[in-house]
Amino acid sequence: MKKGLTIVALLLFLTSCKEAKDTFVLSGSVGKSNHLLVVTEAKDWSGKIGDNLRGFLGELVVGLPQPETMFSVTQIAPKGFGSMMNKYRNILFVQVGDKESFRVQNDFYARPQTLVYVTAKDKESLNAQLDKHKKEIVKIFRDSDIKNIQDRFYNKRVDDSKYKTLEKLGLSLVIPTDFRTVEDTGDFLWLRQYLMSGIAHGDGRSNILVYSVPLTEEFDLDVNNNIINNRNTIGKKHIPGSKEGMYMITEAAFTPQTKEAVIDNKKAFETRGKWEVKNDFMAGPFINYTVVDEKNNRLIVFEGFTYAPSIDKRDFIFELEAIGKSLKIK
Repeated sequence: MKKGLTIVALLLFLTSCKEAKDTFVLSGSVGKSNHLLVVTEAKDWSGKIGDNLRGFLGELVVGLPQPETMFSVTQIAPKGFGSMMNKYRNILFVQVGDKESFRVQNDFYARPQTLVYVTAKDKESLNAQLDKHKKEIVKIFRDSDIKNIQDRFYNKRVDDSKYKTLEKLGLSLVIPTDFRTVEDTGDFLWLRQYLMSGIAHGDGRSNILVYSVPLTEEFDLDVNNNIINNRNTIGKKHIPGSKEGMYMITEAAFTPQTKEAVIDNKKAFETRGKWEVKNDFMAGPFINYTVVDEKNNRLIVFEGFTYAPSIDKRDFIFELEAIGKSLKIK
């Protein structure tokens, strides 16, 4: 009888522990997108390990007018990592330990949160681990931030069925409600958001363009030039400057960079570069996603571009990237 009561008591205890775990609510994380906390010893941060980390975390973002790094990084020693710091959204642990390991953990101290642990037996091996996983580390944190932005925008999204162009093209996008319609013809959509931070207040703006062009056999022969020719044609037709003869073009002095991407599980191309207004002084960065829709024999184009003089533009382009990656073909 006593044994039976002991088993029952144990089961009740385990059940109560599970219920407590299931109902435990994590506090909200802190930290902006593209910001990263690195937990490593100060002597390692000032040495070769730190040089390695700064090398790949501090790569410059392609297509921006001024140099801006991929991540803004803060370093802290392990002994300083306490309750004040463990709520950071993105945390990278780089430490010497008992064995080599690389692992990812989500929502441990706060939510949403991404933790990456890189461990090795000595500093030389630790640097080798960083070299081995550096592309993966960057992708993990960038993908996490993209998802967080998309989730935030989803909660304050506009009903995209109201746009004639998206309906006609059979597309959906997660678009925040603070974007306003500039043009919506059924074949071409132009949305604008006024930026409310820094010096750009009242002047800076982010823009979204959506349209389609026919998929031709020549497209794959010179993808980069075809994408640029398409955007220049659209700019001349739809994006005028302040005076006659002024319109948006791709900046000739900077060669855009195109790489393969995946949007809505379809082959796509991501192009980053700079735009300018012909015969004017307006300019800024753009990000273009050209999605190959073979089923409908067309290219779907999403483009985001920003005009924000005198302030950094990395985070504005990153938000446009998150919106572009939410595109789905119905």
